[in-house]
Parts: sequence; C-alpha cells; structure tokens
Amino acid sequence: MRISILVLSLCLISASTLFAQSGYYEDAFRFSQVKPAGSARIMGVGGTQWSLGGDVSNIAGNPAGLGFFRSSEASATIGYTDWGVETDYLGQSKSYNTTNFSLPNVSFVMANPKGEFDRGAFKGGSFGISIQRIANFNTEYGYFSDQPGETSIIDFYVQDANGLPVEQLSGLTNLAYQTYQINPAYNSNGQPISGEYLPINSLDFAAQQDENIKHEGSSSQINFAYGANFNYKLFIGGSVGIRTLNFSSTKVYNEFFETDAPLLNSSLNERLVINGGGVNLNLGLIYKPIDYLNLGLTFQSPTWYALNDEYSADIYSNYSGYVYNPTKDIEEVLGEYQEFTDVFISSYNLNTPLKIGGGATVFLGKNGFLSADVDWVDYSAARINSRDFDEGPDNLEIQNLYTSTINFRFGAEYKLNNFRFRGGYGYYGDPIADSDYDRSIQQISGGLGMKINKFSIDFALVNQKFNTLYRSYQVLDVQNNNIGPVTEIKNNLLNGVLTLGLSF
Repeated sequence: MRISILVLSLCLISASTLFAQSGYYEDAFRFSQVKPAGSARIMGVGGTQWSLGGDVSNIAGNPAGLGFFRSSEASATIGYTDWGVETDYLGQSKSYNTTNFSLPNVSFVMANPKGEFDRGAFKGGSFGISIQRIANFNTEYGYFSDQPGETSIIDFYVQDANGLPVEQLSGLTNLAYQTYQINPAYNSNGQPISGEYLPINSLDFAAQQDENIKHEGSSSQINFAYGANFNYKLFIGGSVGIRTLNFSSTKVYNEFFETDAPLLNSSLNERLVINGGGVNLNLGLIYKPIDYLNLGLTFQSPTWYALNDEYSADIYSNYSGYVYNPTKDIEEVLGEYQEFTDVFISSYNLNTPLKIGGGATVFLGKNGFLSADVDWVDYSAARINSRDFDEGPDNLEIQNLYTSTINFRFGAEYKLNNFRFRGGYGYYGDPIADSDYDRSIQQISGGLGMKINKFSIDFALVNQKFNTLYRSYQVLDVQNNNIGPVTEIKNNLLNGVLTLGLSF
C-alpha cells in the first residue's frame, strides 16, 4: 500500500494507523478536475462551448454542436504553458516556473448535411474525432526556511508508532525506527515499553525544514462523436471518450538541527508513478428557438478509470558520532543510516463525478455573439474501489473533505471583416467543504482570429490564478488539530494556444 506526503489537508500514513488516510482521495480530486478546452477560438471566449455550435471543440464539449457543420474541417492546435508558483512558509517566499510545450488538440469533422429543401425533419449531421489534452500535471513547488518550525516530522513518526509493537511498524514509520529517529521508551528496570516511543531529538532541538515537490505528466482523451440537425432548430449529439493518464511525483523533504543535537540532519525521498486509462460518455443538445439565440445542455458521465500506481521511499539520517545510551546495558555510536521501503504496487478503479452543464448564446446579427456557460460538479461523489487495499477510509475522506461546485464562464466575439476579436472570463468554485481558505480559480482569456476563404488561424491567451495550502505531514495536538507545517501556494498559469484550421 502506498504511503505518501499529500497535498491539501494531507498527512503521511502507515498502513497500520487507524485514523490516517491512504492518500488515494487526493488522486480522486486531481484526476476529476477537467476544465473545458479545445481550439483557440473556444479558449479565447473563456471556454464557453455548451451552446456554441460549429467548432471542433464540440467533439469533446457538447457534441450536439457538430450538427451545425455544413462542411468538413480539420484543425490542429499547439500550446505553450508557463506555470508559475510562489510559496510562503514562515514568512519566507520562494518562486518556481515550469514551462511546457504541447499539442492540446487535433480534430477532424466529416460533415454530411442534407440539402436545404430535402424533405423530413432530419437535415444531416457530422461525425468528429479528436485527440485532446485534458489535464496538465507539470509543475514544481516547495519551500525553504532558515527559521525553526514548531514541529518535526519525527513528531509524526512518534504519534504514528505509539500503541504498536515494533514488529507492527510499517512504511515510513518503520524506516524512521530503523534509522534511530524514533526509539523504544524504557522503564526503570531497563526494559522496553511495548508500544511507547521517544524521538531521538527532544523538544529542545527545533528543526529547520525544506521540501521540493515535482509533478510530471498529463491526461489525454480520444473522442468519437456525432451530432445531428433536425429542422435547423434542434441539434442532438453524443460522444465516447477514451482517456489515458500518466502522472509521476518526486518529493524530497529535509530537516536540519543544531550542531549539538543527536540527529544533525535527515532526508525523506518519495517516488510515485500512476498510469492507466478510462472511458466516459457525453450527451448534449442545443435548441434554437429563434435565429439569434442558442440554448445548450450537456451531460458528461463519470470517467471510469482503471489505474496502477507504484510507490517507494527512503530515509537518510546523519548522527555524526552521537552516543545512543538509553540504558546502562545499551550503548551505540550512531553514524549515517539509509533505509528503503519495498516498491509498493497496487491497482484500483476510480469513478470521477459526473458533470451537468447548460449555456446560452446570443448572436449580434453578423457582428459576433455573447455566450455564457454554467456547470455543476460534485467532487464528493468520486469513488475508489480496489482489491489491493481497503478503500473505505479514502471514500469516507472524499465524502467529508470535498463538496460540489458551481462553475461559470462567459465570453464574447466581435467580427470585423475577416478578423475576430475575443475575450472571456471563468470562475471555478472551491472544491473543499467547510473551508475558510479560498481555493477557487479565476480565469481571464483573450484572443483574435482571421478567416480567409477556407483557411482560419486563431490565437488565444488564458491566465488562471488559484491558491492552495500544502501540509508536509500531520501532527495532532490535544484538540486533535493538525499543527504540522503549512505552506501557502499561489499558482499563476499562462497558456498560449494557436489553432490552424482548414474547411473542405
């Protein structure tokens, strides 16, 4: 079973700890977050696409929009992302930047419209296929402090070990025991007290801490969609998405103590790799009650994932000749120690929450349009299932930690001859329940395009800002509150996308 340092209200765990969570609930949220994406045209208008038709983004967005196509189209989008991070720990800040080039969308639409005067309500439809990047995980963050923290990770090891005999220690806590960071307590007769442990460094020695976390990977989806046109009023569509996912994380956590402390410094290294795939369904409709108004509705099913993960860790401790003498019968000169966990491999299924969305578009004659979307996602509805570990604590944590969100976007396009000018705004609600810290996402976008005959070129810039909190480990006080170190993380993502399209 995996043991990891987690993000959000996260904690380190060992398999034997009853109150701790195994951390898969974090995966449930990370892999459930999917924001509307697609062509530069759609990104330029804030990602609004529930009621807009005639764009290749409809393949993965609202497939009913494929019914608007009167000619076939192929397009490709290239993208560049700059993910800036600023962290603050004990009043000390640190900055990171991660850049990434990608091919976020390649699409093909084959239109088969009927003639305007053909009999029957069915006026034809279009088939579409696209490969779209759903999520980008590439980022790096961390912190450094030359001021001592209020706790040490050794405090976590002690709390995690207390009540357990030595032979039941597991995971990171067992590594801490093997490297002398925690040790048995002894009674007055020099006998070890079962289930009771003491830190190698007393509370007189405060730790300076630093950590670096690096995430890599992405999630992509192949979409097969069809949209039909009925009397140029009602458009109905559906799609199937086949998703692939690759995610890796490396974390290095260090502590440094005063020169007269028994333990001078220590390091924890963790490595996690997750990969797999999933499938989902998407249904949508667009209704056109009058020529200048579109009303859209979409239903996106959960993604049913089958995932595999692989986790390993090691702990290094440096004592530089400290004499460990807990009783008159024990005396050891401690030096440098490094211990490794086994490689933990597990498989599990993840069902992400469904999404329901609606939108409206008002056309300003031939001069452009105004469009708005709203959607609802309940992140507490995600579920994990596995034969390799007990998923019950994680599913309970998902229900308690996460909540539903209302997200909305609006955008506009103005036409001037062959040119298009676009702008948009998006808001994604805070997914954490009962939180006094705002983790909502604000998005601002803008773009321009040009269409000459059957060729189009579009460009968009999208800026997203959001804040999160990171806890390196868990230490509980007498009120059962986590007093482990807290780092504030400010994220600033700048995405540039360029789409080339050809109609035929």
